[in-house]
Amino acid sequence: MKHLIVILCMGLCFHAHTLKAQWVVTDPMNLAQGIVNTTKQIIETSTTAKNMISNFQQTVKIYEQGKQYYDALKSVNNLVKDARKVQQTILLIGDISDIYVNSFQKMMADDNFSVEELGAIALGYTKLLEQSSAMLAELKTVTSANGLSMSDAERMSFVDRIYKEVREYKNLVQYYTNKNISVSYLRAKKKNDTDRVMALYGSPSERYW
Repeated sequence: MKHLIVILCMGLCFHAHTLKAQWVVTDPMNLAQGIVNTTKQIIETSTTAKNMISNFQQTVKIYEQGKQYYDALKSVNNLVKDARKVQQTILLIGDISDIYVNSFQKMMADDNFSVEELGAIALGYTKLLEQSSAMLAELKTVTSANGLSMSDAERMSFVDRIYKEVREYKNLVQYYTNKNISVSYLRAKKKNDTDRVMALYGSPSERYW
């Protein structure tokens, strides 16, 4: 019975909010995969800064739609403990998207990175985003009717494992972002141009090194 409660709560999470945009979100996987796909387009087709910005705008559109969804999901309360772990896992995916979109947008405005380097950075993000999206797919499977053959203990152990792995991917995305930002700081320091970089990313701290 407990697993049925989790499934029902998952349904509430997935349908927590209907977007006003044309694309109605019914599955957080759509959001995650959409960002992955547009990031791949950045890598494959962006040969100039102008093209990269144009392609990235498509990612931003998906992100903004997703932000509405994730913000609504944050307001879903009174879930049972196990369903809340599922909710937190989905929200971690939103956090990963947030880190990527906001940080990469700043990097594109940073002349310490070339177009080729930005493409390489986007490739790194793609790999991390793909892995976290795969975890979301596993989560969907285990909390759907297809996973009814699992015992409650097996199901909750699986959910807990996915949560921990997605949390680790979030940490990796943040670490990857910080390391890229540190490259800009070092280049700016050599050019005696740290003020502009600090204005873009904020004051340097240990988290960038």
